[in-house]
Amino acid sequence: MSGDVEVGRSWGAAAETLRGLHRGRAAGDPLVLPGPWDAVSARAFEAAGFPALATPSAGIAASLGYEDGATPAAEMFAAVARIVRAVSVPVTADLEGGYGLAAAELVERVRESGAVGVNLEDTGPAGGLKDPRAHAEWLAEVRAAAGPGLFVNARVDVYLRRAPEPVEAVVARALLYAEAGADCVYPIAAPPADLPALRAALGDLPVNTLAAQGGPTFAELGELGATRITFGDGLLLRVGADVSALAKNLRKTGTL
Repeated sequence: MSGDVEVGRSWGAAAETLRGLHRGRAAGDPLVLPGPWDAVSARAFEAAGFPALATPSAGIAASLGYEDGATPAAEMFAAVARIVRAVSVPVTADLEGGYGLAAAELVERVRESGAVGVNLEDTGPAGGLKDPRAHAEWLAEVRAAAGPGLFVNARVDVYLRRAPEPVEAVVARALLYAEAGADCVYPIAAPPADLPALRAALGDLPVNTLAAQGGPTFAELGELGATRITFGDGLLLRVGADVSALAKNLRKTGTL
């Protein structure tokens, strides 16, 4: 058996492990996926017992010295690969809008990085929402290129773009994306109060929710309808605040 076949099977098996973590979860027990921005943070989250990790594009951008959305594709894939190499748990990667790559090339770059899942948003290059049917067609191409060996989280940016009637707009887009092959949908910035309506409309389709400091607990978000919880760059911002405080204390006291 060739090495490529072995790698392909391993990739598919890890993707199925990630997919399985989303299934059959009790309402108050959502899947919590911390967002590492480098190998050190990834190892810390794995050591704490989290079963999978979800890289945040904004967090990686900040760690590399870029504004959110300005990281070159090559640097993003390299950062994801370093994180994957550092841990033994499945890693899913936020790849923004796919960097303009054709579906087959995007899937190959993901495969090379070792990530077994992707987060793909429906904001277009100009900053507005993409046509939902055109985006669904692209997601279907990604699914066809990847086969089952990739977990696809389709981010729905309706709330970010302040679209009217957001619950209805999210549901319409989410169902299109699921039909195209998405495993999970992510109505980013959806207020917790809207989660029950989204859950009722989307049935068993996994729903990703963004956690916010001072917001509901993970269990409460699960009870409201979240299947999975991620953090964007929130964890990096918390660590950044701690580093700033440490730096000021070093400067002030001249000692640890």
